[in-house]
Amino acid sequence: MSISRRSFLRTLGVGTAAGAAVQWPLAGISSAAVFEPARLREPAGPIRLNSNENAYGPALKAAAAMRSALASANRYPDAEYDALVERVASLHGVKKEQVLLGCGSSELLRVVAMAFLGSGKQFVQASPTFEALAFHAQRAGAEIVSVPLNREFAHDLDGMLARINSSSTLVYICNPNNPTASITPRKDLETFISKLPATCHVLIDEAYHHFAGQSSMYASFIEHPVKDERVIVCRTFSKVYGLAGLRLGYAIAAPAMIDKLNAYMTFSSVNVIVAKTAVAAMDDSASVSESVRKNADERQEFFNQAMARMLKPIDSHANFVMMDTHHPAREIIEHFRKNNVLIGRPFPPMDTHVRISLGLPEEMRAFWRTWDTLPYAKGQMQH
Repeated sequence: MSISRRSFLRTLGVGTAAGAAVQWPLAGISSAAVFEPARLREPAGPIRLNSNENAYGPALKAAAAMRSALASANRYPDAEYDALVERVASLHGVKKEQVLLGCGSSELLRVVAMAFLGSGKQFVQASPTFEALAFHAQRAGAEIVSVPLNREFAHDLDGMLARINSSSTLVYICNPNNPTASITPRKDLETFISKLPATCHVLIDEAYHHFAGQSSMYASFIEHPVKDERVIVCRTFSKVYGLAGLRLGYAIAAPAMIDKLNAYMTFSSVNVIVAKTAVAAMDDSASVSESVRKNADERQEFFNQAMARMLKPIDSHANFVMMDTHHPAREIIEHFRKNNVLIGRPFPPMDTHVRISLGLPEEMRAFWRTWDTLPYAKGQMQH
């Protein structure tokens, strides 16, 4: 049985209060705008900087497609599913037989766990990293091996390789990593993959790919693939496209791998609304670029404000930042919650670090105002 993000977090005992639902306006949208008007919280609602969402919401073209698709809500999404598969394949220059869609990338993580894990099998991951796949590995009865990140907050690939044995069937690489927003160098990953036993598969989670940029350190395994049929790459429409609430993700892999995974998929798990909306979102490359630009500006401003307070966040390659507060993270999180600002949950063993999603400029100003009311912020340099 699949599990929702909210239910998953609740099982870990780290669920947070959800903001009240807000309607997007259906008319009167300025044609000069790039994104839907920002979702305003209700007067008593919290500022949500806790889930790495795109605070600007979907682009106008995607939102228009979403409204148009409501007329098809009484139909099953068969035709739209096929069209979306073809569009994803076209975007990445792969065959449609290499594409698998899911209800968010979270469903795909579950499916990969079902396909490759079980009693007597071993799952290897970094620590900390996104917990969903480990949760499904545990449900499957697999042994879970978690290897701490290295000093650069990258995956300790040598340490992971040392723990892999004949029972290891799946390795999870989240790159950029959640919650640290750090990257593991591409050349190191290629070397690591080449040393894995033939029976060990690799899931590379590229949820935050668009925010990482291109460099000698980072390159996507979709745009720049390796010739290895053990590699599966996952992406999501929840981040740069601003469609977290509609739930859509996809995997790219060899056709034989996609066939294997497809056997474990939920039937008709992709709805007609998101299928049509996602096609419009992919066709709007200008809005993707604008979202990446806004994120880069806001990320730089976060670092400016942090340094003015003598704080040193981890170098971020995503739409969130992780920062060492030198105080218990749970204490910081609770302080912000009491001031109506939600930030990321605790991520052991980094017990003094907090994760902050980048929000709208006014939301980030509220974050820093709240930070400055912490008792131990008084001794820091104020901006």
